[in-house]
Amino acid sequence: MDSTAFLNELDQLNASVLSGLDNLELIEAESNLNLNMENLLKIALKNEIEASELAAYWMTVSPEVDVKLGFARQAGDEAKHYRLIEKRLEEMSVDLSDFNPLAAGYSKMFQYLKALPDTVSRLSAGQFTREGIALKRNEQFIRLCEIYGDAQTAALYREIIQPDERYHHLLGRTMLEKYAIDSATQDAARKASQQTLQIAEELRGIAEKKLGVCQIPGC
Repeated sequence: MDSTAFLNELDQLNASVLSGLDNLELIEAESNLNLNMENLLKIALKNEIEASELAAYWMTVSPEVDVKLGFARQAGDEAKHYRLIEKRLEEMSVDLSDFNPLAAGYSKMFQYLKALPDTVSRLSAGQFTREGIALKRNEQFIRLCEIYGDAQTAALYREIIQPDERYHHLLGRTMLEKYAIDSATQDAARKASQQTLQIAEELRGIAEKKLGVCQIPGC
């Protein structure tokens, strides 16, 4: 199929999975109402540092110049997000002097994404699908912040983080339209997207069971 039709297929696949994330009451129930902002933002710090490192690594192994530059932009954006969230936690009087977001190691998502062997798989799994998941979960997080009266964190996500994540997702879409142009590349992209969605759901369940919190914001 042509690349436009293929991207429409990926859109439908993502939407069918992410539609389950629209119910805030379900999120509260799954987290046992343990929506502690400090815990959620510390999870966000790990997400951001992994995303920045991953994009920086992909820049070194992807041969296409336009893709390299896209990953470079993303690496910088995710690092910026880390610093902004860190600043927000400090404003909340959270001591981060001994906090290492990678103390427990890299996530299963990071390990899967880093091992992807080709450009279209990276674009599909990372910028298109993972960033699509992040957009959805950040939307939920903004709504939760507003419900719980944290206007500052809501504004940070709405005004700075979400526009960047939307750009990353759209960049992935643009690059896939350029490079996922035959059955082989489309099959690779489709498989990477499906596996990313599956891992995201597994990690969401692990976060709920081990930490007692939903894995929002981010992915």
